[in-house]
Amino acid sequence: MKHFAFVFIIFVLVSCKNRNHQPEELVKDTRQPSALIEAFQFKKEAPPLVSVHRGGSGLVNYPENCLETLAYIHDSIHAVFEIDVAKTKDGVLVLMHDNTLERTTTGTDKLTKYSFKELQAFNLVDDFGNETPYKIPKFLDVLAWANQHQAILTIDIKKSVDVAEVIDAIRLQNAEDVSIIITYDVEQLKKAYQLAPDLLLSVSARNQKELNWLLDTKIPLKNMLAFTGTKLSDTSLYANIQKLGIKTMLGTLGNLDKQAVSKGDSLYITWKNMGIDIFATDRPFQVATVLNINK
Repeated sequence: MKHFAFVFIIFVLVSCKNRNHQPEELVKDTRQPSALIEAFQFKKEAPPLVSVHRGGSGLVNYPENCLETLAYIHDSIHAVFEIDVAKTKDGVLVLMHDNTLERTTTGTDKLTKYSFKELQAFNLVDDFGNETPYKIPKFLDVLAWANQHQAILTIDIKKSVDVAEVIDAIRLQNAEDVSIIITYDVEQLKKAYQLAPDLLLSVSARNQKELNWLLDTKIPLKNMLAFTGTKLSDTSLYANIQKLGIKTMLGTLGNLDKQAVSKGDSLYITWKNMGIDIFATDRPFQVATVLNINK
């Protein structure tokens, strides 16, 4: 039944296109909303989801922010993929988390010192230091892959990149129905919404104060997916978010994932029962297994 529910979400992504009213004081836009806006509304009976941190980390021979890693995980489990978008010296958007190349590639120095062509001389390295044959991918190619495979991306935009550039790339690839923009504060949220009121936006709601700030923006709640941080909050916060029709996402990456390793994966079930809809994790296979959301 959970598999069917996830398949239904994917069906919604490509078929559900309902127009929604946008506040005139914020923005005027004639675009149809992303199908994710409807698909990601909180529904009590909906199955949980896995969000794969950095597109997949801690995997032998599969580096983070790597197109081949996304494909490898996508072939095994239903998941959302969090990716990091940076920019090369010649203005090409690529997937890369760090400012420098040493940790994740065979290269050295800052990413911004290289053109995209120059970066192709380097190979990606997994989290265990193993060199792989894989290359730093273009963001446009990842968007094309996501569109083809109906794989949902949550897009973390690095400081060297303007959100407008990311939105332009999404428009170019017609990837609105598979793209979620990550914002970290109210100002970023306002800018992203003004540029793309048709997209679903990940927002920070780590406590009631931050949730109230979001409500004060007058941005439609249907445009929001609530990231509640990397620490557990009181269940009242999750309940308050869900009452607004917004899904909750918990970053178990880091300490909470480590707790599950030491105390048992059943902790993910406990957190789900507390009110977590999406788990942003470095352990996507384990979370998918214990929550019964494998393909």
